[in-house]
Amino acid sequence: MAEAIRDIRARIQAAKPEELPALLEEYGQDERAGVRAAVEQGRRRLAAYEREVARCEALQKYEREYAAYAHICGIDEVGRGPLAGPVVAGAVILPKNCDILYINDSKKLSEKKREELYDVIMERAVAVGIGYSAPARIDEINILQATYEAMRQAVSQLAVKPDLLLNDAVTIPQISIRQVPIIKGDAKSISIGAASIVAKVTRDRLMARYDSIYPEYGFASNKGYGTQAHIDALQKYGPCPIHRRSFITHFC
Repeated sequence: MAEAIRDIRARIQAAKPEELPALLEEYGQDERAGVRAAVEQGRRRLAAYEREVARCEALQKYEREYAAYAHICGIDEVGRGPLAGPVVAGAVILPKNCDILYINDSKKLSEKKREELYDVIMERAVAVGIGYSAPARIDEINILQATYEAMRQAVSQLAVKPDLLLNDAVTIPQISIRQVPIIKGDAKSISIGAASIVAKVTRDRLMARYDSIYPEYGFASNKGYGTQAHIDALQKYGPCPIHRRSFITHFC
């Protein structure tokens, strides 16, 4: 008796990507329309998985180029542009030949995917460091210097000292470790992409907590950026303690 179509469909849908080739081979000659549809869906999923594996391989170009360094650290920041909240930097050392899929510039990922990847990165990274520069510090020394400060702090928080820093576009002053600035590095280096995700999720969670303290500004949704609703609230209520005074002179 032929295996039920619904059972075949369920097997293909539940299969891990590495299990799909054998299943597609097993059911590829089945002429039933329902099975053909399930097989075609499985082929598309396998093709998408193989494209992602290839993209992940390409994302390790710089890590392979500098493979002689034992501990390569990616660094990125989040929050240079908002009107409120800190700038946050992430520093991540991934294991050699890291095979975590879907890492990318955090801005290109959904919130759900960032949260999922954050947990995977925190579990599998060799070391992770986080640095912050508060709104008052940003006002005091300007956003660029505050960003550098947060990046230095992130590096200092690493449990393992890196031998090489891969940075998203910048060269950080006052650091003796060799640095390689990469334009749009969060989309070109798996290490920088991982740092981007860690920094983004960390800052977003922090802004959600600030939202419970200062609910009138909508920080949970706007993350401190200058949306029209945020600007309207700023003009109505005035600034709160986490607003960057040097950023809001046009609004209040």
